[in-house]
Amino acid sequence: MSATTRITVTLPSDQVAELRKITKNVSGYVAEAVARQIRHKLLVDELERYQRESGAFTEEELTEARARIFGDADRTEDTAA
Repeated sequence: MSATTRITVTLPSDQVAELRKITKNVSGYVAEAVARQIRHKLLVDELERYQRESGAFTEEELTEARARIFGDADRTEDTAA
């Protein structure tokens, strides 16, 4: 288990009420959400760095990426037309 630090976070009351309906472990839920946001930020930064160094992604590269992420459904629709 990694080390933890106790902090105070202020949230709108309606969000806290909904959050408590979803989970009893509010700290764990928030930690998971923060981790997801950090991963997202790191990915965006890396993609931007790659494009600065290598140029913008081509439509072919974007289509391939979508197929890998979402499956081949997008490709099938494109080839069926």
